[in-house]
Amino acid sequence: MDKIAKSLEKIVGSHNVKVKAPMSQHTSFRAGGNAAVLVQPQTADELQEVIRLLNEEGIKHMVIGNGTNILVRDEGYDGVIVKAGAPFSYVNIEGTKLSCGCGALLSVVANAAADKSLTGFEFASGIPGSIGGAVFMNAGAYDGEIKNILEEVKLISADGSRVYTVSGEELHLGYRRSDLQESGDIVIEATIALEEGEEEAIRGKMAELTARRNSKQPVQYPSAGSFFKRPEGYFAGKLVQDAGCKGLTVGGAQVSVLHSGFVINIGGATATDIIQLMQLVQERVMDKFGVMLEPEVRII
Repeated sequence: MDKIAKSLEKIVGSHNVKVKAPMSQHTSFRAGGNAAVLVQPQTADELQEVIRLLNEEGIKHMVIGNGTNILVRDEGYDGVIVKAGAPFSYVNIEGTKLSCGCGALLSVVANAAADKSLTGFEFASGIPGSIGGAVFMNAGAYDGEIKNILEEVKLISADGSRVYTVSGEELHLGYRRSDLQESGDIVIEATIALEEGEEEAIRGKMAELTARRNSKQPVQYPSAGSFFKRPEGYFAGKLVQDAGCKGLTVGGAQVSVLHSGFVINIGGATATDIIQLMQLVQERVMDKFGVMLEPEVRII
């Protein structure tokens, strides 16, 4: 990996490449092993060049944003993690449309929209994560989904050979999925279309949703948000609770006593703790209800 690290340094600069990077510092769970190499491109051109190089060299890699929906196993990741961070966190507004870099936090986008009295993004104001991840997973909350406001997306192809733009519809967003999960293409920028509203009402809605979230979710602990996907016909959190898993703990990982849909790091949790707890919950829910819970969290 030293050779590829040197090649990456030529593209992004040595200060933007780290060998044996602890992913606990780059994921919201605050747990997990090292990436063999972490690279942080500063421009879209650098990002494309990095992706092209890694493909040409046959190096295993993945792109992350804010790291809010991934968990790297304690054994680490023996490839390159490409982080699209601060340089991709811009939000440009023209009329009722927002062009957002893939690294823009949803909370920042929501506040930018509110500043311009634009409504339609309130549902996402409290979702942890960035625009890139939100498009990739079709993030949603409180009856809102990214797919309902996504107009177009600028992408880098998985092999780094081209940059192109598609409409939101062309990504076939569904419940916690998009075509990007199969294609591997990378979001650079997303354009969302909102509507004119009243700033006071927008801020009021955001405050209401924040209060609901804070009262019902363990926001004070590191987590990846809702841990399990919602099975058809069920609510994951209720299945977990009814299977007797509320408060269940393995090492430093716990099923939240406030919301059973959340697995939280109550202090010093390892990725192994979190994974073992997930498996224990899956077993208990399967035994009691015959339903196999699937994690929303991507385990790397």
